[in-house]
Amino acid sequence: MNSSPRYIDLFAGAGGLSEGFIKEGFRPVVHVEMNKEACFTLKTRLAFHHLRETKKLNQYYSYLKGEISRDELWNSVPPSLMNSVINDEISKKTIGKIFAGIDEQLDSKRVDLIIGGPPCQAYSTVGRGRDPKGMKWDKRNFLFRYYGEFLKRYTPKYFVFENVLGLFTAGNKKYFKQMLRLFAELGYATDYKILNAEDYGVLQKRRRVIIIGHKGQIDFKFPELDIKLNSWQTKKDLFFDLPKLQPGQEMSIAKYVHPINAYLRETETRNGIDFTTQHTARIHNERDLAIYSIAIDKWVNEGKRLQYSDLPKRLQSHKNITGFLDRYKVVDPNGYSHTVVAHIAKDGHHYIYPDLKQVRSISVREAARIQSFPDDYFFEGGRTPAFKQIGNAVPPLMAGKIAESIKKLFLNC
Repeated sequence: MNSSPRYIDLFAGAGGLSEGFIKEGFRPVVHVEMNKEACFTLKTRLAFHHLRETKKLNQYYSYLKGEISRDELWNSVPPSLMNSVINDEISKKTIGKIFAGIDEQLDSKRVDLIIGGPPCQAYSTVGRGRDPKGMKWDKRNFLFRYYGEFLKRYTPKYFVFENVLGLFTAGNKKYFKQMLRLFAELGYATDYKILNAEDYGVLQKRRRVIIIGHKGQIDFKFPELDIKLNSWQTKKDLFFDLPKLQPGQEMSIAKYVHPINAYLRETETRNGIDFTTQHTARIHNERDLAIYSIAIDKWVNEGKRLQYSDLPKRLQSHKNITGFLDRYKVVDPNGYSHTVVAHIAKDGHHYIYPDLKQVRSISVREAARIQSFPDDYFFEGGRTPAFKQIGNAVPPLMAGKIAESIKKLFLNC
């Protein structure tokens, strides 16, 4: 690990992007994240990776089983590892302190790579649609300038900047053009692509803008990523081995009910133990359960999405029956899920389990699997923060393919 390329993860979230880079042999120096629960998740995952390297994973599994406390888990790894997670908002007031924390972790070594992307709500079309001012004055529009400050200070050879597709349209493409101009002023040649998560083994329709920059190179081209044939199905290949759940049921430990299949083995979703965690479902009221049943029947048996205006009047509680008609949506059992977003933390109406024998929204673990997190990934903070962390994350499988391409660039330098 000491000879591995070192990276800083900015706006790190729960660590989905970082997970892909760690698995490809990169070494994190620091993760910077403003959300407390996400920082706890990052620390727990760093503890996992350390214990895996030192062949002491039973300590981590003991934590998952509730046999030891979180403090006991964290105290079992070097303090510097836990200190490498900086829980702070990146701003004019905090950036100096964050630099100091990174410098301490670096101990005079260089940074080879910076990864991450600022919160996407200000760029997303959904976020702009919900804001009366279209997010025009949202400070998150300009967080990329702070990203530039880290590039300026640490001059990594490469950077990877990730964000939503709405980045191309926000401010009439103004912010995107400003980003590229800033990166060029800092000495980085850049190229970008729109990546589809399903091309890299993720069972989810998710599109993201990825900008890669190279320091000093005049003509830089986005590296080729290996695309993976993906004919797997959500219900048959991704959900099939998890125990059935009823609304409100919580399984802190969930034993698998079927042997591992090819998809779970190839993607390392199931990776060596006979249980997973956080297979927890929301409580739903009777009206929502009735609506879910109609939505599931319509989608699974007719291949049609439920329109809110088609519901019986007794089940309609919203006056608006002309807009936002797809407010109840079933996960496609025979293909890929639609995009998982952070709103899943507020309700499960857009992520209904595709089976009339389990009328509910998807569990935390099912959402994590849709995002391609391995089953031993634990999200701290409880059900609602876990859903939010998962919805905001970069799918680790896609992140791994990006990391693989960056690793080739380092090897060819």
